[in-house]
Amino acid sequence: MVSNKYYFVSLILILTTIGGLLAQQDAQYTQYMYNTMSVNPAYAGSRGQLSIAGLYRSQWVGLEGSPETFTFNLHSPIRNSKLGYGVSIVNDNIGDGVVQETYLDAVLSYTIDVSFEGKLSFGLSFGGSLLNLDFNGLNNFDDEPISGDNIDNKFSPNFGLGIYYHTNKFYVGVSAPRLVASNYFDNSQQDSNSVQFLSREKINFYLITGLVLDLDRNDRLKFKPALLTKLVGGAPLQVDLSASFLLDERFSFGVAYRWDAAFSALIGFQLSDQLMLGLAYDKETTELGSTQFNDGSFEIFLRFELVKSFQRLVSPRFF
Repeated sequence: MVSNKYYFVSLILILTTIGGLLAQQDAQYTQYMYNTMSVNPAYAGSRGQLSIAGLYRSQWVGLEGSPETFTFNLHSPIRNSKLGYGVSIVNDNIGDGVVQETYLDAVLSYTIDVSFEGKLSFGLSFGGSLLNLDFNGLNNFDDEPISGDNIDNKFSPNFGLGIYYHTNKFYVGVSAPRLVASNYFDNSQQDSNSVQFLSREKINFYLITGLVLDLDRNDRLKFKPALLTKLVGGAPLQVDLSASFLLDERFSFGVAYRWDAAFSALIGFQLSDQLMLGLAYDKETTELGSTQFNDGSFEIFLRFELVKSFQRLVSPRFF
């Protein structure tokens, strides 16, 4: 039988996520360098062909009710224009269905040439989120009965902005994917027979950058450092650093560090010109990581692209 401490930790994680104990943040990713579309709308169309990608993240594996994130995005340039378009879907599932939130966004970008190799893109996303909250599900994590008015598919409209500059070997972007700070539910009607939480989704600001360095004359081995920083009011600054190597444009491997939070290992396989597979594992460095019920966090990433043969020869893309 699992100890009461196990259930207590799981309950605290859920209440912390939906409540006002911490500022609510966007989902985090270890393979952010491949999942830029989810944090910066200006990235849409920048790969030069139709790109379809999915990512699954299971966080704090072993803790009942730990967060799961599913991400899907599709984007492409519009032929004979400076425009790109895309669709982004992010689903967060916490507490085995106790809290589910799905972000749905349509994306549009506009790109201009600023130098021989450099391109500058401006992006706009517009859509919103659907929130579901099952108070009955909280009773699975605690002996004390918890009640409240469930939330079913509450829609909150939103929009985001981004700027993204890139060459074949360098990129940098600044973005705010959701600029409307939403209050999901109010505790002003709280009474002794119900539990209500005040949940605010605050604005998340991102800075992402990286580059590609050739390490040998034959261009077989490349070094790919990357950085992601995220700033949100009421929460510590998040800094993700990664260093990976790319061999023969087919196999990548590296490590990453999330400041005061986790160490990570990453590997990637370019299975074909069209298909890429990426895997990542995080080990927490916080007190939560030392619990026997936390086996770390896992990510799997898959990308499919309609790559034409001459595109790969003329302008290979590394991010």
